[in-house]
Amino acid sequence: MTPRLRRLQADHQRIVAELEHHPYVRLVEATGTPPDRYTFEFLVKGLAPQPDGSPSEAASHRAEVFLPMDYPRRAPFCRMLTPVFHPNIDPQKICIGDHWSADQSLLELVIRIAQMICFQSYNTKSPLNALAAVWATEHVDRLPLQAVDLSGAR
Repeated sequence: MTPRLRRLQADHQRIVAELEHHPYVRLVEATGTPPDRYTFEFLVKGLAPQPDGSPSEAASHRAEVFLPMDYPRRAPFCRMLTPVFHPNIDPQKICIGDHWSADQSLLELVIRIAQMICFQSYNTKSPLNALAAVWATEHVDRLPLQAVDLSGAR
């Protein structure tokens, strides 16, 4: 078995084990043998854009994570499947920034996405969504939207 396949298998086993009883993140779908494409549901308080561009609260969000052929050296591709109003998320991409390293686990990345959705993590200096960056700057007193430990919550 190649190193990539071993890594994919280990990531999948850890995701299944750690998310089985996680109160805020659940695995919806995993495709591939071993899986290299995942759909996750995040049950955290976040914001969704309205037709006029303003945000409203949303409690359920879905994202897709695809692991490319040169994973883990190359970062996963992440995108929201449901609309999210966040400075570092647009419809085509979740900006995981310069924080990816090959020794980071897929589980850590998934938890970071959950943290982003509920504004425990955001960067207004280089936004993908300028409106959300302005909103976050103007409403910093309301952030994070949900202040819970998402890393190992059971």
